[in-house]
Formats: sequence, C-alpha cells, structure tokens
Amino acid sequence: MYFYTIDDRTEKELVPGIRARTFWGEKMLSAVVVLDPNAILPEHSHPHEQHGLVVAGSLTLTIGGETRVIGPGDLYVIPGGVVHSAVNGPGETRVVDIFAPVREEYKF
Repeated sequence: MYFYTIDDRTEKELVPGIRARTFWGEKMLSAVVVLDPNAILPEHSHPHEQHGLVVAGSLTLTIGGETRVIGPGDLYVIPGGVVHSAVNGPGETRVVDIFAPVREEYKF
C-alpha cells in the first residue's frame, strides 16, 4: 500500500496524554503524535535515530542535556542512544516523528 489516511490507523497511547498513529515500511517508521496540554514525555533513550517536525502547538524538548522551546516548523534530530524528554505547552501539540530503523513495538 502506498497511500494512507491518518484517521484510518489505530491510535495508541504511548504514555499518559501522548497518543500516536504509526506507518512503516521496510527501513523506517513515521508516527503522527498528539500531545495533550501539559503532557510529559519522561526521560528515555532508544537505539533508533529519530527526526521530528512540530506541525502545531509548542513543547519544551530536551535532547542530550540541551533544552529548547519549539513550535510549528521546528525540526529536531535525536541520534540513537541519546537521552531525551519533553514537556508539552498549555495547548494540544502535534508532531510527526520518523524513526530508523523501524521501531517494531510501534507497529500498531
């Protein structure tokens, strides 16, 4: 299949207040992620490289000890194994994350 509609994919809660719909091929996985107001993504790392784009809202993102407030149009790159976390702002935020290789646990 080459084309998808976001609403056709099952949404899964990753942590309280953060939900994703995922799409994957052989070598990478994309996730459309919705963060509720003030949602917290705890500090963590994974072996996958992660690239992201904020499409709506704003959040405070910490990557490898560096913290920035980012909003629509801002991109981030998280190398595999680097610790990162996020705190969402007062409104809903939407991001698109790309992972390589595919995160098998995100195939839902």
